[in-house]
Amino acid sequence: MTELDLRGTPCPLNFIRTRLALEKLPAGGSLQVDLDRGEPETMVGSGIRGDGHGVEIQAHPDDPSAVRLLIQRAALAADG
Repeated sequence: MTELDLRGTPCPLNFIRTRLALEKLPAGGSLQVDLDRGEPETMVGSGIRGDGHGVEIQAHPDDPSAVRLLIQRAALAADG
């Protein structure tokens, strides 16, 4: 599983970095992304779902001000 720690990274840069990391993964690959709660969580989660990928949002295990997104790359992702 590829991991990204984007806590402290502003929108939309966190979404762009997440999307670029997903594009490098094979179909069905997994990506773990740590983000700040609030706008980053909402924007990245909805944007990645909109691209057709699976997204599960969990509480961050070590940081109460953050969340962890577990993303499964879609078989036929909307890249480009």
